[in-house]
Amino acid sequence: MPTELHDALRLLENGDARRVLAAMNRGLEKECLRITPDGTLSDRPHPNGLGSALTHHSITTDYSEALLEFITPVSTRIEDCLRYLDDIHRFTYTQLGDEMLWAASMPCIVAGDDGIPVAQYGSSNIARMKTVYRYGLGHRYGRRMQAIAGIHYNWSMPAEFWERAWRHDGSPQDLDTYITDRYLGLVRNFRRLCWLPVYLYGASPAVCATFVRGRDDHPLERFDPEGKSLYLPYATALRMGSLGYNSAAQKDLNICYNSLDNYVETLRNAILQPHPAYADIPYGLQGDYQQLNSGLLQIENEFYSPIRPKRVARSGETALNALVRGGIEYIEVRCVDVSPFSPLGIDAAQARFLDTFLIYCLLRESPHCDDTDQAELAGNLESVVSRGRQPGLTLQRGGTEIPMQQWAQELLAGMGAVAERLDDALGGHDYRDSVQLQSNKIADPELTPSARILREMRESQVSFFRLAMGYSEHWARHFRSQPPAADVTASFMAESARSLAAQQALEASDELSFPTYLDRYFAQYRRL
Repeated sequence: MPTELHDALRLLENGDARRVLAAMNRGLEKECLRITPDGTLSDRPHPNGLGSALTHHSITTDYSEALLEFITPVSTRIEDCLRYLDDIHRFTYTQLGDEMLWAASMPCIVAGDDGIPVAQYGSSNIARMKTVYRYGLGHRYGRRMQAIAGIHYNWSMPAEFWERAWRHDGSPQDLDTYITDRYLGLVRNFRRLCWLPVYLYGASPAVCATFVRGRDDHPLERFDPEGKSLYLPYATALRMGSLGYNSAAQKDLNICYNSLDNYVETLRNAILQPHPAYADIPYGLQGDYQQLNSGLLQIENEFYSPIRPKRVARSGETALNALVRGGIEYIEVRCVDVSPFSPLGIDAAQARFLDTFLIYCLLRESPHCDDTDQAELAGNLESVVSRGRQPGLTLQRGGTEIPMQQWAQELLAGMGAVAERLDDALGGHDYRDSVQLQSNKIADPELTPSARILREMRESQVSFFRLAMGYSEHWARHFRSQPPAADVTASFMAESARSLAAQQALEASDELSFPTYLDRYFAQYRRL
C-alpha cells in the first residue's frame, strides 16, 4: 500500500469514522430512451403525465425528446438512492402506454439523425436556450451521439470529514479553498485511473448497425454475417470512445485540473472564442438560432469528460460562475454505462465500489498534470475502451509500459484497504465484497459485463438489438408487474402537476427578448 494512502487512512479509523462515512452524499442521474413496441426510437412528445421536463424535480429529458433522465435526491444511503430510482421507473411505466425503456447505453434502431427528435421545453427563454443548445450539439457532432444513455454518479464527502482533514493536514488555506483543491486532486487521480471502472463495468462492446449507417469512419467489425451488429472483439465501453461522447473538435482543448482558476479560464476561453468550424451555423441572424454561439463550446456542459467538478448553481447562473462563487461542492462521475443486467442499470454493489474508488482517488497523492500526462491518460482510456479484455494488454504509467492486469490488481489492493475502513465503520462486509468481485474480473475477463453481452449474443445467435430488446422487455414486465405504492404515485402526480404549473408561470413571467436573455447570460462568462 502506498505510504501516503496508509497515512491518509488514519482519518477513517477513529471513533468518529462511522458518523463521518455514514454521511457521504450520493445522487444518481440515469438516462434511458423511450422506445416503441418494435424497438424503434419513440417520436412521441414527452408524456404529459410525467410533467414538465423543464421544471420537474425528478424526471426530465436530456438531448432527445425521447431520452428520459431520472434524478434522485441527494442521500447518505445507497439503498435510498436506488429505492427512489426504482420508484421513478415504476411510476414512469404507468405513463408510457405501450412504450418501453431501452435497457442499454448504446441506442436502439435509429433512422439517422433526422429520426432523433430534439428535446422541447416550452416557450420561456430558459426553455428555448436549452433546446437551441441541443440543436447546436446536433449540428456539431450529429444527433446519433446524443441518443446514447449513461448514468451519472454524484458524490461528495461531508463537512465533518473536510474539517478534520483540514486540521489533520495543517493547511494554511481557508477551508473552502482546501476542499476545492482536494476535489481537484480526486479529479486528477480519477482521470488517471478511470480506465479501471470502464474495464470493470463497461457494457457497450457492440452497437446496432443502424447507429453507424452511412459512416465509414469507424473501426468496428461485423459480429454476424448479415452485419446487423457491429463490435470490437475486446471492447468494453464503446460509449466512452470515438463513437460516443468524444469529439475531434475538443481533442486540442487541454483542460487542466491543477487549479480551479486554470480550469475555469480554459473553459471560459473555449466558450467566448469563436471557432471557425462552427461559424456557418446560424446563431441569431434574423432570429434563426441553430446554436447558442460559435465558440468551441456553447456552454461548459458541452465539454465531454468522464468526471466533472460541480457546484449547485443558482437560478440563471452559469456552472463556471457557481464554481468561482463557492468552490467545488461535489463531483459528477460520467463514465458509467447502463447495465442491461440490472433493472435500474446500476446496483448497490457497483455503487459501493464507486464509493471506494472515489475515496481511494481522494486519499492518494495527486501530482499536477502536464501535457504528457494528459496524452498518457487519454491513450490508456482509449486502449481499455476498444480492447480492454485483450490478453496481455499493456498501459502506460509514467512513461513506462505495465500490464493492465498487474496495475489493476495493485489498485484493487489499495482499494481493499479503503473498503476495510468502510466496513469497519459501517458494519458488515459489503464494501470488501464489492472490491473482491472486481478482483475476480481482472483475473477472468469473461466475468465482465462487456464479455457477457458478447457471449450471450453468440450463444443465443442474436444481434445486439435483439439482446438489448429482450432485456428491455424483461425489465418492462418487471416494473409493470408491481406499480408504485399509492402514496408514491400520488407524490409523483403532484410533482407532475406542480412542474406543469411552474413551466406556465415561467413562460408568463418572461419580460426579456431571447437575444437580450442570451446576452445577459453570456455576460457572466465575460465578467469571470
